[in-house]
Amino acid sequence: MISLYSSRRLVSLVPVGSVGWKMTCFKRYFVDLPHGQMHIRRGGTKDLPPLVMFHAAPSSGFSLVALAEHLAERRHVVIIDTAGTGDSEALPQSEIKLSDLAEAHWDTINALGFERVDLYGTHTGATICAELSIRHGDRINRIVMDGLSVFSNAERGNLFDNDHAPTIALDQDGTQFTKCWSIVRDAWLFWPWWDRRNETRRNLDLPPAEYLHQEVIEFLKSCTTYHRNYYAGIGYPKRERLPLVRNPVLITVSPSDQFFSHLEMGAELIPNAKTAITPERDERGRQETATLMVDFLDADKDQ
Repeated sequence: MISLYSSRRLVSLVPVGSVGWKMTCFKRYFVDLPHGQMHIRRGGTKDLPPLVMFHAAPSSGFSLVALAEHLAERRHVVIIDTAGTGDSEALPQSEIKLSDLAEAHWDTINALGFERVDLYGTHTGATICAELSIRHGDRINRIVMDGLSVFSNAERGNLFDNDHAPTIALDQDGTQFTKCWSIVRDAWLFWPWWDRRNETRRNLDLPPAEYLHQEVIEFLKSCTTYHRNYYAGIGYPKRERLPLVRNPVLITVSPSDQFFSHLEMGAELIPNAKTAITPERDERGRQETATLMVDFLDADKDQ
């Protein structure tokens, strides 16, 4: 039987601009599914339209809280930790397909009692949105896909060949701590994270140490399982599946996103997709980005 019960209240820090922090307050819950528990963060009043958010790999819903704070002004926001990342239990199968992750998300949405939802997904989360639109589009209103990637065969092969999501073993020397720290830190500085050349340097600085620390903690929780999800996302056949998306889609991207150059490719594949280049995701940029996204989600109300 699927049940929902409240966990502890989450009070966390959200970065404001390049320096400074503010307190944010979402509630955390666990949803019981047949495979185990799914962890969610919930904010905004329940009388607002629901917006369900999916994060990138290998992070967790923690990475979306800063943007979700602004979205929750006009939406009842639910952020789901993907199965096998953050505090959500991993799926039992040894090989994960993107559709498996999508269905675990959908089971969570059903457990929450939502009849219809809007969706937001970033990177791997955007891919999960696409698969859910194909499978369950009749119960989805609109979708925001943020930083959608469309890899060529050569790009995909390069990621696989260089073990982009390495298996991280736990050992008594604690090497998992330094491996996770290096991957998370270098992912801010380079794309791909393991290619540390000038040519692959991203136009980003490191976030504050407090934020980077928490991001690494979230990664450590799933360091033995995350790679299955990551490779499921990389291997997903987007050129075949994206044309089957059934809902109105807005593809967004910020200039520093590593998939900025993929924006038009995604728009060409998804029927009637709209695109928008958002501001960078500092405090002011997140507010403007949230307004742009919710204006798109609200478009049907004006018709």
